[in-house]
Amino acid sequence: MDRARISSLAHADHPVAAPLGDDSVRALLDRASPDGPGRVLDLGCGTGVWLTRALADRPGLRADGVDHDPGSVAAATRAADAAGLGDRVAFHTGDASAARFPYRHDLVLCVGATHAFGGLLPTLRAAREHLAPGGAVLVGDGFWERPPGRATLDAGFAADEYDDLATTVDRVVAEGWLPVHGHVSTLREWDDYEWSWTGALTRWALDRPEHPDHDEVLRAATGHRDAWLHGYRGTLGFVTLLLRRAPEPRDPT
Repeated sequence: MDRARISSLAHADHPVAAPLGDDSVRALLDRASPDGPGRVLDLGCGTGVWLTRALADRPGLRADGVDHDPGSVAAATRAADAAGLGDRVAFHTGDASAARFPYRHDLVLCVGATHAFGGLLPTLRAAREHLAPGGAVLVGDGFWERPPGRATLDAGFAADEYDDLATTVDRVVAEGWLPVHGHVSTLREWDDYEWSWTGALTRWALDRPEHPDHDEVLRAATGHRDAWLHGYRGTLGFVTLLLRRAPEPRDPT
């Protein structure tokens, strides 16, 4: 079973592919979404949850979503159609880093999908290519709550994979962005996300003992749970930043 299918099964109980609760998602969208008409783009949209939630309460918005997984794009399209939003959102299958549009977007989202671009800063550079003047980026990525110990590194992380929160924000600012809001996921949000992730896979496997993928799915759930509980719980953090471009320096002459 490929990684995309594992991820799809794992997010059955927690459709937002990041450690964020419903209230946090709602608050971030309220802060980030354009007032009145506007365009929103989600790079690495998965099943389109961020976009359908953004559009549901904002009739002036139109949106695009891009994801490499055809199954996720198909699911996103079905969900938008079922919610009566199909005429305002288009989902595209392809490499998010290569996406191109004939118009700019007022808000660009990439929450929990920065790996598609090679990290946080490359994600911001890609997002800038799609951003309308005065627009904003909502990006979510990991950081070290505390220096990673051997258990975290043995769980599959590299010590230089992330920075602490202050350094992460400093690097973003050095790239010409200014934070206008941010949310650091709580331990409760993390735990709910991880229990949902591993639990959905475990339930799927237990309900299908004769399925040819039973053992693989159960191993994925067990491996992920062990890496979380014995490795990165309380060490890996997640921050979602609402950013706008800093003004260009004025010419003193």
